[in-house]
Amino acid sequence: AAGSRCLLLLLGVLGAPALGDPGPLEDVVIDRYYIPKICLREAQMGDFIRYHYNGTFKDGKKFDSSYDRGATVAGVVGVGRLITGMDRGLQGMCVNERRHLIVPPHLGYGSIGVAGLIPPDATLYFDVVMLDIWNKNDKLQITTLSKPERCNRTVENSDFVRYHYNGTLLDGTPFDSSYSKGSTYDTYVGTGWLIKGMDQGLLGMCAGEKRSIIIPPFLAYGEKGYGTVIPPQASLVFSVLLVDFHNPKDGVFLEHLEVPESCKRRAVTGDFVRYHYNGTLMDGTLFDSSYSRNQTYNTYIGKGYIIPGMDQGLQGVCMGEHRRVIIPPHLAYGENGAGDKIPGSAVLIFDVHVIDFHNPEDPVEIETVFRPEGCNVTTRDRDFVRYHYNCSLLDGTRLFSSHDYEKPQEVTLGANKVIEGLNSGLLDMCAGERRVLIVPPHLGHGESGARGVPGSAVLRFEVELISMEEGVPEGYLFIWHGEPPASLYEEMDLNKDGEIPAEEFSTFIKTQVAEGKGRLMPSSDPEKVIADMFRNQDRNQDGKITPEELKLKSDEDQEKIHEEL
Repeated sequence: AAGSRCLLLLLGVLGAPALGDPGPLEDVVIDRYYIPKICLREAQMGDFIRYHYNGTFKDGKKFDSSYDRGATVAGVVGVGRLITGMDRGLQGMCVNERRHLIVPPHLGYGSIGVAGLIPPDATLYFDVVMLDIWNKNDKLQITTLSKPERCNRTVENSDFVRYHYNGTLLDGTPFDSSYSKGSTYDTYVGTGWLIKGMDQGLLGMCAGEKRSIIIPPFLAYGEKGYGTVIPPQASLVFSVLLVDFHNPKDGVFLEHLEVPESCKRRAVTGDFVRYHYNGTLMDGTLFDSSYSRNQTYNTYIGKGYIIPGMDQGLQGVCMGEHRRVIIPPHLAYGENGAGDKIPGSAVLIFDVHVIDFHNPEDPVEIETVFRPEGCNVTTRDRDFVRYHYNCSLLDGTRLFSSHDYEKPQEVTLGANKVIEGLNSGLLDMCAGERRVLIVPPHLGHGESGARGVPGSAVLRFEVELISMEEGVPEGYLFIWHGEPPASLYEEMDLNKDGEIPAEEFSTFIKTQVAEGKGRLMPSSDPEKVIADMFRNQDRNQDGKITPEELKLKSDEDQEKIHEEL
């Protein structure tokens, strides 16, 4: 019987041209009516596949449809679990390929059919679209799409990552995207919070790297799928952009970009630092900059006034140093972030330029650049000095210079006419001596600064003492070198008319100075000093001094003490 059946089949095929009827089909007829440009993968024997189909008879009557059931069909191809015609018709099919299959009865349900559904000896017509192909031996497929040039660290297990992603099924159907939510997906890697394939697929990534990760279902949501968006046994394709990552054990990471050659002093806890900075996220997004405000950020370090990472990151800086400080979120703004510029769990990068720093305990720093030989007379409190100076900030910004004026600066030391730091820096100097003074702000212009001087700035003065004159004690305009004349009024009243007008007074005082009996408060305008003296003595301001009005300052002070007692 077997022999004759073979013969029939052969006859059918051989006799076809003569009879004009093609006779029964020998094999499946395959019409590949849509082939995608890129074939991601072809179905091989033993592969697990997911597909949609419509099944009809020759007359177009539908007998079955996965679309009507609202679920794709999943199964293994080529191992006899499907009707033979289907097993053969799906071989070599690409993802997203569409085929028309014509399955003859002997490769379908044969002469028995399926009761109430498929009659005996029915030829079946299928319209199939292939959606997914995988194999239990599959590995994760990782493709690097782009990578930053600099990458000094990659993701490891237990790191915390922030990434953007688009998720699609293998046929390109999107199921989820972080971009549509407007924020990154943030999670730990390798601790079981992610599907296995993602846990593995993120390892070794750099911040800023883009990857495509194809995950077979057994490393994704497997037989259960996920909600309505991920069918059972679906391969997943993630396009991932790693925004940043850190490890909870991370400390602050420093890069010393530019350290000045001479660094006499490094900042420590309790120092007050003025610095410029640009603050960026790991992907380069600028979130803040002191340059845009055109003023430095000024703060104590190590005291908790700034985020802990910055408190640590500024330790040991030199004046003028450029330093990059990379701060993990647990030493910055944590899970909540800050404002709308710093996302939760973000790593922050500060590029810092230190302008200056000081300590509230700092004295004036004095460096003698030149001291003439045989220097035995030096400046003291109340002396009148003439000096030249250049004043600048520590970054070299020039502020003021006496050389911009015709003559040197003049001042009485200790008369509160110049900042304290400059006053003390001018003491104990010889004429001709040159010094460099470093003046901290508490001995300079303080927190508020002054015109042209930023708040809390450390100042650098180059000073040269031109000349000095011995001064008089505070409150005096003239002092006697010895005892004053016993009958002072009589001696002062040169024409003996019982009153002393301004001219007479002036002549008398100038004579005392010329004869070395006394000295005026030093000034660039001695006439004014004498006029002030006269005005002090002419108590009723009538232009002349009477015997009752004339009093020595020492006597006046005695009277005052007496009154107070």
